[in-house]
Amino acid sequence: MIWLAIAFLVTALLYASVGFGGGSTYSALLALSDVDYRILPLLSLACNIVVVVGGTVRFARAKITPWKGALVLTGLAAPAAFLGGLTPIDREPFLLILGASLLLTGATLLIPNRSGGVGEAKTSAYASKLMPFAAMPLGYLAGLVGIGGGIFLAPLLHLTRWNNARAIAATASLFILVNSLFGLAGQILKGGPDRFAAAVTFGLPLLLAVALGGWIGSLLATRILPVNWIRWATAMLTIWVGARLLFGL
Repeated sequence: MIWLAIAFLVTALLYASVGFGGGSTYSALLALSDVDYRILPLLSLACNIVVVVGGTVRFARAKITPWKGALVLTGLAAPAAFLGGLTPIDREPFLLILGASLLLTGATLLIPNRSGGVGEAKTSAYASKLMPFAAMPLGYLAGLVGIGGGIFLAPLLHLTRWNNARAIAATASLFILVNSLFGLAGQILKGGPDRFAAAVTFGLPLLLAVALGGWIGSLLATRILPVNWIRWATAMLTIWVGARLLFGL
C-alpha cells in the first residue's frame, strides 16, 4: 500500500499541475496491483473529486470560468456520466477501454496548448456547435471507466479555439468535477453502498495521498516548474502505464 500511495501522490501532483484529475491513471495503477476491478472506478472518481475541487473553486473565485459555455458542456455530459457509471462491464473490456484511454490521454497531453490573452482564441460558431456533441460521449466514457473526461475535452477545445487557455482549463476542471460526481453516483447505485464502503475503507490512504499531491502540483505549476515540462512528464507516465495495462491483458 505504501508504494501505491506514493504512486497516487505523484500522479495527482503531475495531473493537478496541468489542471486535470488523473482518474484513468489511478484506475490503471489499481489494476496493475490486482485490486478488484469493480471498485476501481469508485476509488478513481473519488480521487478525481479530491484533486480538482480546489482548482474549480479557485477558477470560479478568480472569475475565469466561462459559465455559459462550461455549463452547457458539463450539463450535457453529466447525465451521460451517470449512465456510464450504471453500465455493467466485464473485466477485460473495462481494462481494454481503460488502457486505450490512457494512451489517448498521453497523446493529448503532448498536443501544445494555444496560449494567449483574453482576446485571443475567440469562441467560433463552429466550435460552439461541435463541442456539445463531443460532451455526451466523453461523459459516458468518464462514468464507465472512472475518469473525469476533461483530459479529452481540453485538447478539443484548444484545437477549435473555443476560448483562451485559462478559460479552457477552468472549463475542464468543472467538467471533471461534475462528471466525477455523477459517475460516482452511478457506480454506487450499480455496486451498492457496501461496495462503496469497502472502496473507501481500502482507499483512505490513497485519498489522503492525492489530496497532498494535488496541493503540491498546484504549487509547482504556479511557482516553480515550467508547465510544458510537467505536461511531458505526465504524458510519459500515462503512456507507460497504459501500455503496461494493455500488454498485460
